[in-house]
Parts: sequence; C-alpha cells; structure tokens
Amino acid sequence: MPLKIVRNDITTMKVDAIVNAANNSLLGGGGVDGCIHRAAGPELLEECRKLHGCETGDAKITGGYKLPCRYVIHTVGPVWRGGDHNEKALLESCYRRSMELALEHRCTSIAFPLISAGVYGYPKDKALKVAIDVIGDFLLRHEMDAYIVIFDKKAYQISEKLFGNIRRYIDDNYVKSHEEPPEYMAYRAAAARECQMQNIGAANMSLDEKLKQLDESFSQMLLRKIDEKGMKDSQCYKKANIDRKLFSKIRSDVNYRPSKTTAIAFAIALELPPDETADMLKKAGFALSHSNIFDLIIEYFIEEGNYNIFEINEALFAFDQPLLGA
Repeated sequence: MPLKIVRNDITTMKVDAIVNAANNSLLGGGGVDGCIHRAAGPELLEECRKLHGCETGDAKITGGYKLPCRYVIHTVGPVWRGGDHNEKALLESCYRRSMELALEHRCTSIAFPLISAGVYGYPKDKALKVAIDVIGDFLLRHEMDAYIVIFDKKAYQISEKLFGNIRRYIDDNYVKSHEEPPEYMAYRAAAARECQMQNIGAANMSLDEKLKQLDESFSQMLLRKIDEKGMKDSQCYKKANIDRKLFSKIRSDVNYRPSKTTAIAFAIALELPPDETADMLKKAGFALSHSNIFDLIIEYFIEEGNYNIFEINEALFAFDQPLLGA
C-alpha cells in the first residue's frame, strides 16, 4: 500500500518514521509538534537542542524514543502569506526532503501530517494537493509505504470546485438500487438473451471446443495490457498504488481473483477508457453501478480523463469511500 490516507493519531503510527510539522527552533510547540514531543518524552527535546534549528523547507532527523517509530523527521513548513512568497515551493521541499531523509536511513514506511495546514494558515485543499503530488511522484521512483494522517476530518479538504463537480455528477447519475432506468432494463434483457443463446450453443459443443472458448483471466488480461501499453511491471503497479508483493501474486497465479478496488486501480494505472475498464472489471467478476457512490466517483474521473490515482483517492476519502490500490 504505497500511499494511503488514514484517520489516526500520528503518534500511534507503527511506521519507520513519522514527520513532525515543527517550527524553526525544533524545540517543540503546539499542534502536532507538541503532541509528538509529549509522546516521545524529554529525550527528543534534548536531541533537538543539538540540531540548532532548521530552515523553512528543510528537514532534520532524530530518534523516536518512546514513540512506536524508529525516527522522527522534523520539517519546517512555510507560513501562508497569500501564495506569492514561494510558499508552494517551500512546502514541496518539506515533503521531498523528508522522504529523502527517510530513504537515506533505509525507512520502508513513513507517515505525514498535513504540513502548514494548521496555525501556519496554508489553505487545506492546497496543502493536501501539494502533499499528494510530491509524495505520489516520489513513490513512482522509490519503494516505500507512505501515509497521510488526518486526525480530524475537518482538517481534510479537497478543492471546492472538484468536490462540487463530483457532487453534481453523483446527483445527476445516482440511481437508487430499486429504481432501474429503461436503458438498464433493456441492456439486462439483451444480455439475458445473449446468455441464453450461448448456453444453447454450448450444449452442442465438444469438450475440446468448450476449452477453446475459455476466456482469458484477469491476470492474463492485465499482463497483456501492460505489454500493449509498453509499460514495465513496476511502472504499472506503482501507478496503481499497489504493493509489489501483491502484483507478484497476480503475475504468478493465472486464476488470481482481485478485489474490486485492486481491479479498478490497475484499470486506472493503464488509463483504460470506459469500455475497456468495464471489460477488465468483468474479468474479476465486477461492474460499475449507478447505484454506488464509489463507482460513480470512479466513472467521473475516467470520463474526465484524469487517471491520477492519488487525486482519485483524495476524492474517495473526502466522500468516505474505500481507496484504490492501498
């Protein structure tokens, strides 16, 4: 699960490193900073004194002490001053330098708060976008599990425009499970007739003919699509936000049956259009439905041509839906 958004207390995260949204002195403060220092104990402050502060946009590392993590990476985010004072570049640097330090210390997992989104005033939707973009880009090039830890749902916010567009799409397309529009009824009737004809034909087939009619499995289709796209396996599973071990299982087992979120994650990674996405889901025994908010959000992004799985997960989390891949 390379990148996952979770609701939790960052001081309880069992990862190799947690990131502290610190101030320039590194001597503790309010918010996340104060919570981390209290949970780690006085030894953390003693080590921080020896670091002689930290520049905005940079990061420094210490031990975790009483925390369940090995390290605390302290980074200093920018104070929001309207957006015209290099705030975005400095915030990007916070995430990038933190992950570089984690990599240098052989960390395989890291947890971030939303840096600068509290008392420093960085707009929450913009802060989240920076976090998703920088962490996502880093994970496409390196093997590491990353978490964005949200303590309070109020601290989590996607852009009003994106939220509004998705909300309207859901409102326009949502169909209650007991209400089936005429076009769906016609589709189901046609599918039933086709199935009936296939069954009649199948009854007259020899065993050899039936075996030849067997369709390719999800695993076979996935590997074929990866080859057709000219992608490397690592490119595909990273874009799908899928763990390498899970991908190995799928590759080695021709009959592997993935979860719906995993199947969709691969369709997104391969940037499949709606009809090919439907085919891939069918191989895994699933389909998208207009009576399911999760499915409508996926459909919205595919129709918009936005295949950034990290941005899709931003929206899914905002609507309290399961995340893709992770």
